[in-house]
Amino acid sequence: MGPTRYGKEYHGTMNHKECEEMLKDKPDGSYLIRRSPGADNYYTLSLRFAKTTKHFKIFYSPEKGHYLRENFKKFETIQEMVADGLVDFYMRLHAAPILKEMMSQTKKCYEQSPYMTLHRRKLRSLCSELCKPTKLPMVQDSLETADTEIADERDSDKEEVDRVASEKSDPYDNAYPEYEKQHAFKTHTFKGLNWCEFCANFLWGFTSQGVKCDDCGFMAHFKCSELVPAKCVPDLKRLRGIFGVDLTTLVTAHKCRIPFIVKKCVEEVENHGMLQEGIYRISGFADEIEALKMALDKDGEKADVSGQVYSNINVIAGVLKLYLRLLPVPLITFQSFPLFMESMREKSIGEQVIALRNAVKALPPAHLHCLKYILEHLNRIASHHTINKMNEHNLATVFAPTLIATPQHMTDLSQEIGMLAALISHCHAIFL
Repeated sequence: MGPTRYGKEYHGTMNHKECEEMLKDKPDGSYLIRRSPGADNYYTLSLRFAKTTKHFKIFYSPEKGHYLRENFKKFETIQEMVADGLVDFYMRLHAAPILKEMMSQTKKCYEQSPYMTLHRRKLRSLCSELCKPTKLPMVQDSLETADTEIADERDSDKEEVDRVASEKSDPYDNAYPEYEKQHAFKTHTFKGLNWCEFCANFLWGFTSQGVKCDDCGFMAHFKCSELVPAKCVPDLKRLRGIFGVDLTTLVTAHKCRIPFIVKKCVEEVENHGMLQEGIYRISGFADEIEALKMALDKDGEKADVSGQVYSNINVIAGVLKLYLRLLPVPLITFQSFPLFMESMREKSIGEQVIALRNAVKALPPAHLHCLKYILEHLNRIASHHTINKMNEHNLATVFAPTLIATPQHMTDLSQEIGMLAALISHCHAIFL
């Protein structure tokens, strides 16, 4: 008895020659399943096409289904695998020039792709929107009179930072990275006739014909998807809420530099919480934070975060921290984090500022702009530390676990806190 999943197509143990003899006069598309002598962990699919018999090792698992290789297509039935294989053989036999052209494509072909033809104006509009200067919220005039005491040592540090900030640097040093957003490609089974938006050829096959981007819907062959540049323009209709959504995806979908939730919360804190003692350190009520989170996820920019609805400013501050903490990629990314920490090894404040200036340029554009916005906000909060009791170090202590990805078991964040405090203190010299 053979495995029931193969049905009548299973012919038991059979060697290569016996199989060839059985199929030699059969029409194209005829096939059988057999166990090769000595094979323990696989079966063999023997398939007739173009007057020849082709043999393939096939595997099966209840979770994945039928497949030829671990990283290849998966099929629910052996009939689907055979049908898909026949289409592939037919394409290789009768469409060889097209396949050869596809294999010789380069990333330059993207500019002439159907996707670019249809979306060129949309992409240009997005790029121009992202290049607009960010308008930061203004602090209330009444807050500007708050007293601050700066020690002599801080005066000398400030002089050095001002000197570094005023030094003219190479214009190329101030060039931030261009907009990039990787496509979220996943294997997809398309219904009906669909074509690749990279090469303009049909996506052939019955199942798993290619890949589709979860964020923007870009469709492509597996091979073509490897050449598609990181220029994904997410569709707002595909986004579910804002919490836990990749930062680059969110700002690209909304065509903005700073997420609306960050701007709303910062403006509300600066209007009503600048002098609040322990702002960002004191937690708001958990149920109110959750209610505001749900409102922002549901209503987006229309959500009301004003003091008329949420009288406790700590709720607004708590939602901002929650949003930043739930980012799948932290504001200071995994890749750039070592550069930030290495900058603190410099001996002088001026050298640290220069090193931090280089570190922020390693961030993706969306992260860079948002980090700048947050740090300048925290700098303004710290300027009133004699009233709100939240100086740069205290703010860094609160935000370090939020802005930086740290292991849960890691309890000593003194170095990370020191680095973040330096970012807050010298943000105007770092972000020129």
